[in-house]
Amino acid sequence: MTGSPRRAAVTVALALLAATVPLAVTATAVPTAPSAPSAAAEQADPLDLSTSRAQWIDRNTVAWDRGTGTRHELLYAPHGGLTVENGDIGGAAHRLRLTPADGGGLTDAQKAKFPHLKGYAAFTVDPRDRHLARTALTGQLVASARSADGTLRSATGVQIQGVLDDLYGPAATRAILGPRFAHGRVTLAVWAPTAQKVSLGIGGRTVRMHRDRASGVWSATGPGSWSGKAYRYVVKVWAPSIRKVVTNKVTDPYSTALTTDSERSLAVDLTAPDLAPKGWAGLRKPKATPLRDAQIQELHVRDFSVADRTSDHPGKYLAFTEEQSDGMKHLRRLARAGTSYVHLLPVFDMGTVPERASEQTTPDCDLPAYAADSEGQQACVTKSAGKDAYNWGYDPLHHTVPEGSYASDPEGTRRTVEFRKMVQGLNGAGLRTVMDVVYNHTVASGQSDKSVLDRIVPGYYQRLDADGAVATSTCCANTAPENAMMGKLVVDSVVTWAREYKVDGFRFDLMGHHPKANILAVRKALDALTPAKDGVDGRSIVLYGEGWNFGEVADDARFVQATQRNMAGTGIATFSDRSRDALRGGGPFDGDPGVQGFASGLYTDPNASKSNGTPAEQKARLLHYQDLIKVGLTGNLADYTFKDSAGRTVKGADVDYNGAPAGYAARPGDALSYADAHDNESLYDALAFKLPKDTTTGDRARMQVLAMATAALSQGPALSQAGTDLLRSKSLDRNSFDSGDWFNTINWDCRAGNGFGRGLPPAADNKDKWPYAKPLLSSTSELTPNCTDIDGTSAAYRDLLRIRTTEPAFSLATTGKVQSELSFPLSGTADETPGVITMKLGDLVVVFNAGPQTQRQRVVAARGTRYALHPIQRSGSDRTVTSSTYERRSGTFSVPARTVAVFKRG
Repeated sequence: MTGSPRRAAVTVALALLAATVPLAVTATAVPTAPSAPSAAAEQADPLDLSTSRAQWIDRNTVAWDRGTGTRHELLYAPHGGLTVENGDIGGAAHRLRLTPADGGGLTDAQKAKFPHLKGYAAFTVDPRDRHLARTALTGQLVASARSADGTLRSATGVQIQGVLDDLYGPAATRAILGPRFAHGRVTLAVWAPTAQKVSLGIGGRTVRMHRDRASGVWSATGPGSWSGKAYRYVVKVWAPSIRKVVTNKVTDPYSTALTTDSERSLAVDLTAPDLAPKGWAGLRKPKATPLRDAQIQELHVRDFSVADRTSDHPGKYLAFTEEQSDGMKHLRRLARAGTSYVHLLPVFDMGTVPERASEQTTPDCDLPAYAADSEGQQACVTKSAGKDAYNWGYDPLHHTVPEGSYASDPEGTRRTVEFRKMVQGLNGAGLRTVMDVVYNHTVASGQSDKSVLDRIVPGYYQRLDADGAVATSTCCANTAPENAMMGKLVVDSVVTWAREYKVDGFRFDLMGHHPKANILAVRKALDALTPAKDGVDGRSIVLYGEGWNFGEVADDARFVQATQRNMAGTGIATFSDRSRDALRGGGPFDGDPGVQGFASGLYTDPNASKSNGTPAEQKARLLHYQDLIKVGLTGNLADYTFKDSAGRTVKGADVDYNGAPAGYAARPGDALSYADAHDNESLYDALAFKLPKDTTTGDRARMQVLAMATAALSQGPALSQAGTDLLRSKSLDRNSFDSGDWFNTINWDCRAGNGFGRGLPPAADNKDKWPYAKPLLSSTSELTPNCTDIDGTSAAYRDLLRIRTTEPAFSLATTGKVQSELSFPLSGTADETPGVITMKLGDLVVVFNAGPQTQRQRVVAARGTRYALHPIQRSGSDRTVTSSTYERRSGTFSVPARTVAVFKRG
């Protein structure tokens, strides 16, 4: 989950109800006048037009959570003005008559499509009035219920997402939206079915747009001179959030380019030759790595280079084109070791960073002058954070245009060219490019000047709660990809990035807030891209995301979600939090950050935190953590069978993770392993909180390698936050989305340190942890690693990557293969050691010794078989691991403290 406040004509594969035969009976326009309230009105449901509790779900049906009354109607007023006065509805209105549906509720098919409305009463639109639906949808809508004597019993606004999909979806999902260039002409098209009028402001002129009745798409075609011109749509529409008809000047949701700070869209053809860097058409990519083998570095564009003194383009896309910079040298070293993808945190147009450098603020303090445990740095950084150059970017404004602040010039198409050069640079370094995409929310909604979708089709693109308010469970204004045109936008946008920018993979933020069907539609659309037709092989593009299950959509409340369990077997991976928590200890939201885990000393090297419990409790929890990690090493397979630490034969799905199955994957590649990412504390900072305070930096470095190894040596893909192999610290900041360069910078040169001791982290998300952080930061000299620690960690990690990417046993394709090739020979036996996991994998034996002493692991089945430390480790960078030994006669592997050793048969 993020911490941010946070074009292709592709038919979206969503189920839409079939169109019905048009009807030709006209309803009567009737003014309604206020009347005196009766005694019965005192028992009535709320008369509140500021809410929208009724939902028009298809052209024939209105669902309503209120069943009071005997006469029900939909009232609509093209210019608004309907109000509740003195217990009745005032203002002139037209009406559509409603009758209770057969059985009183939704049909089974409707309940399946709208499961969150299954308990609602259903009302059928009178056949004589159905032809008025398109007109009614362009004005204010009110659902009303009256008693037999005419007393108003209930009145509310109306949600219209379902009926819009029913009426317009089949044609609209086939439309090409945004700029289109053909035969020397330029066409601009926008979907705005509820708009009363749409015109195009372009090149200083206002141009009339034409509405297609079937699709609700408005379009205008002009001369080739429109190319490159700035434009906006002028949309006259009813805005339910303020209950007025408004005229909004709005940029294009399908923008392909923008002016600075997203003030206007630009009519740009992304296939134009002048937007292609040299060599773009013939770009040769590194060989595609299957998702189950992907080793991924998660990286923020600005973090990468803003403090790199060897870069001529600090904080910019072009920093990735500098082959001799320290940052690019490091990425090439990782690529040679086996890293296959760089995952870029959001690089689409975001809503929170001023794009002109001249308008960006910087801290006006001497930050290095403050003490390592001072509150001063965070106060100064926070003061300028609102308008500085930094944000993670989980605040989408336009989903399909590169962010301008990372370009050398945010005006015009420089950002397009330089983004493409960035992809070229990464590909040239041997790395494929993944984009972090955020379609589950927008930076704003309603009539905000940073609201785009909701000012064009108000109340449609954003997900609404039962009262009609925009849901914000994701941190911000949620979108509704379950609605046909939001789902289409997701698919079209991803295809554009893949085809026009040659992006090699996509990570979906909060993917569980998408329908599974939407993510599968993305997969289907990408698979249709071919090198001959589109210049890219869509089948090689990888997809993964956050499959968390929470919020108003939790437990498939509104649709089958793209969650961990539901995505198993689809070829689209989800992040696995199981091993992450077992490695680190506790969870990311613990009140006491000192709760220990496998890689942070639980039981084997206890700290002073009482939250860890008694020694017996620690031992029991550690052994359970080891089971979670074992399941993680299999790729989180649900059906993998093994003996748990209690000696019971179980499947991965039987192992408990906070009340949920630990194993949920159907095959290797369904689950993505990681020890840290941009969210929550960096791995070094988590270990700083959890390891005993007197742990040396050398031992902290070894525990870092061990934690990273449990992810890197798992079946399936693994991700690591950039800089983690360099012991990167954010000075204990658990949510650095807006903490500026000071807390987020990566130092590629070890002499600049690892970032620990930059001051107490920003109060907004960390103040409750300051009592734990201050003593650690005041001991900065003891907890700051030196170059030996930093460079040694990175080199040891690269050795493990080489083993992982050169040994076929780490790339098993099926659950059956994993079951036959991978085992934990000491699990659940008297010889299982708390703090040690021994894994047999084909010709390999891997021992993870998290304890502070050398450990001997006797594997009876290995007796008489030749094993030796893996050649890569034997000649590698870590001198400690070379003291690992194997006794052939007894089958005993001896591994030093805080060490991962890989032994190979032969």
